[in-house]
Parts: sequence; structure tokens; C-alpha cells
Amino acid sequence: MKNKIVWFGLLAVTAGAFAYTRPHNHIPADLRDAVSDSSFEALKTEAGGEASGVSAPEPEIKPFYVETGSRKALGNKGYVAGTDSLAGAPVKPVEFITIPGGKFTMGTDSGEKGFEDAKPIHEVAIKTFEMSKTVVTVEQYAECVIKGGCTEPATGDYCNWGKPGRQLHPVNCVDWDQAQAYAKFKGARLPSEAEFEYAATSGGRNQKYPWGNDEPTCDKAVMKSNSGYGCGTNSTMPVCSKPKGNTAQGLCDMSGNVWQWVQDKYQDSYKGAPTDGSAFEAAGSGRVIRGGSFNYDDARVLRADLRLNDDPGDRNGGIGFRLVRSR
Repeated sequence: MKNKIVWFGLLAVTAGAFAYTRPHNHIPADLRDAVSDSSFEALKTEAGGEASGVSAPEPEIKPFYVETGSRKALGNKGYVAGTDSLAGAPVKPVEFITIPGGKFTMGTDSGEKGFEDAKPIHEVAIKTFEMSKTVVTVEQYAECVIKGGCTEPATGDYCNWGKPGRQLHPVNCVDWDQAQAYAKFKGARLPSEAEFEYAATSGGRNQKYPWGNDEPTCDKAVMKSNSGYGCGTNSTMPVCSKPKGNTAQGLCDMSGNVWQWVQDKYQDSYKGAPTDGSAFEAAGSGRVIRGGSFNYDDARVLRADLRLNDDPGDRNGGIGFRLVRSR
């Protein structure tokens, strides 16, 4: 699989980290350089094209199962496979929060760099829906793997799958189809881009971030800080680690920790976008990701109205997902 990613050109594609991704450059240079990663200078990107020198073989996907007597467990975390209906049941199952519907103005009319594709602003009517309180966690996803509904995520330096103590971290290194499979397993779906932005602004409020307009810090989001990625942890963090950054409805990590797959196909503007809150399924192959991640420190990247796109086949350490259910 040839992985491609359009992450503001900002993703920290270091040789030992996200080396198996391929950044694009459709975003201005000041944003591409916002993450102070010296290895990024070596990418030698060309304006409007793909970065060179960062392609790497597909990461090896190692089995995460171990045998325990006559039964099979996932890792050493006690996820036991079998005919028991509770096999693999997570300690903290998916919790849904009702997001009351309403109308809101989607996008921005500012002239800031990096938001050219968030125009034109338009009013969207959102129906009441339910959204998972957290990004899907490793242990939640593991249940689906054990029961045969999902395939295993990729493994790698920033992937949480197979790493001890990460069961409450976001499941990452999953592609768009794997996210879809888990959503089906739970009788849910991925959010539309409009639903995500509506929820990430605490129900369509006129604010930049889930918590308001104060710029992001490690008090509110799992992000890159002066101490390094993930507020100094060099990884994602357990979901809901930053409650001060929650939305008014109680959604966690709508900004930071991991980018999140949504349903929509990426378009370079909102021209012709649905106004009823449904997904934009027009031409194109890229899928939209929202929310920012643990390896970004630029405030613009963590905004609720920032939109990026990625190859749906990419399995990257900076991408996870959450669920919604229609009411």
C-alpha cells in the first residue's frame, strides 16, 4: 500500500516515527514548518507535490495474540477470545453523549493561511445525534478484533496496538475502512464533517476550540509542548486526560491526541456542501481528518474549523476515530 498524507505538511515524519507516511504540501510553508522538527528540513519537498525521501516499506503487522491454555488472549491485557458473549469486553466500553441539534455557521471567512478550503462559510442544520465521549480506545477496538469483526491495526513506534499499558489510549494506526468496520460492529457510524465541527464547537458556538477561544496548552489538549510530543510523553495519552479541554457537552479530545477520521470525501472548498449535516460524498478519493494530534503545537492545527485530508488506506500513529449514532 502506498500511503499518502496531507497533514498541513506539518506531520513529524521522522525516520523512526511516521516514516511510512508521505506528506503533501498543499498548505503554506509557515504552517508546514510550525512543528520544530529538524528532520523535517531533510524532506526536500516541492511546492504542490509530494515529499521525497520519506517513503518506507509497509510496517510489519505482528500478531497481538498469545495463547493462554486452551483459550486465546489479546496481548497480556486479559482480552480473552472464545464463545463467551463477554469475550474481549472492554473495562471502559463506548459511552455516548447526546448532542442536541441546531443550526450553526460552518467554516471561516478569515484570510488566515491554511483555511482556504474552509470556505465559503455556510449555515448547516444539524439533527440531534449521539457521539462517543472519547476516541475509540485500544481495548474497545480489541473486542472487535477478538470477535472477528475487525482486523488488527498496524504496529510501529507511535502505534498503540500491542504496547503494554496503552489499552485506554486511542486506537491509532487504523485506516478508514478499519474505522468503518468497527463502527458497523458497534451499530454506529463515523461522524460527518459537519457533525464533527458542530460538536467540536460545543454545539455550534462561535468559538475556535472545544473549550472556547483560549489558545491550546497542555492543560487542555494532548499536543506538542516544549517538552516534546504528547506534552512530554512522546506518545498519545489515555483518553480524557485533559478534562479542561472538554466540550460543554463533555466530549473529550475533540482537539489533540489523535486526528479523527470522518465520513466525508475531501473537497478543496465547501462549494456544494450539504446543508443538512450529512457527509459530503462527492468526487475524490481522500477522506477528511479532523482535530489535530499529539505531535502538533501550532494553534491553527488544533482549531475546530481546520480540515485536512488523507488517503483512506493510511494507517498512521497520528490518526484514530470516534463514533456517532443517529437519533
